[in-house]
Amino acid sequence: MLEEMEERNLSPYAAKSRNSKGREREEKQCSVRPVFQRDRDRILHCKSFRRLKNKTQVFLNPQEDHYRTRLSHTLEVSQNARTIAKALRLNEDLVEAIALGHDLGHTPFGHAGERALMAIYPGGFEHNAQSLRTIDRLEKDGRGLNLSWEVRDGIRWHTGEQWPETLEGRIVRFSDRIAYVNHDTDDAVRAGILHETDLPEEVREILGGHYSRRIDTVVRDIIRSSGEDIRMSPQVEHAMTTFRDFMFERVYRNPVAKSEEIKVEGMLRALYEHYLADPSRLPEDYRSVAETEGLDRAVCDYIAGMTDQFAVSVFGELYIPMGWSRR
Repeated sequence: MLEEMEERNLSPYAAKSRNSKGREREEKQCSVRPVFQRDRDRILHCKSFRRLKNKTQVFLNPQEDHYRTRLSHTLEVSQNARTIAKALRLNEDLVEAIALGHDLGHTPFGHAGERALMAIYPGGFEHNAQSLRTIDRLEKDGRGLNLSWEVRDGIRWHTGEQWPETLEGRIVRFSDRIAYVNHDTDDAVRAGILHETDLPEEVREILGGHYSRRIDTVVRDIIRSSGEDIRMSPQVEHAMTTFRDFMFERVYRNPVAKSEEIKVEGMLRALYEHYLADPSRLPEDYRSVAETEGLDRAVCDYIAGMTDQFAVSVFGELYIPMGWSRR
């Protein structure tokens, strides 16, 4: 019934559940949930999704409650994407599944952790590729989530040179950028690094002077501008590019905001070298990865899955001497 409703109500450009390219391992269909809704539920209940609450978005291990984490970023991406998809009559379940899964492979300490693993791991590291690896290989004790082709394509290409094949995946790609440049600005203002009036005049005039207004402007522009493909108007797209460039200059490379990040590479490198030297300390799931794909791969997977707090805790246990006490 739900698949028939999609056929009647969704746009001709929408990805329909019954037309999915399927899963890598064939499964019996659920009698209640179409394929993309089922994928969304699998992501929502997986361990790597829960760990996002303790992974950095921009500000490392913030001590105040209102800074974004990787989980709150993911939820904001999902909300932006669902709004656009619903207005365009595209598949909201598919959009939500991709959005909730797009950062599952992100490292501890945000992009600082990603750069660290990129420098350490011989095979190179990209968080979008690791997100796909997480759902395909690492979740459910190595069995993976066995998600549909469309969800996997959207997760893999939410960033990078190649674009997702579905319009729903492209919506998430736009929504990711809409979310992070705006909520990172809000956090930077909270941190005292920026003031709203510091934003370029073009950004404030075209997109708006407050982060919620800017999100509304861009979301509405995409809805008005899209049809057979997902796009922004030239004016709004140029303002968004200017906005993103400004954020890289003033926040993402800001020496005050990023002063602690130099410690991240040293810490992750020390953990990496420790597990290479003593693979018996790896959890059983990752030792099985080492047996089939090599120790470097297993150690990279394990460290990439850590939360900020867990990485600090393990580092402290291994390298910080404990105070003596008589037992």
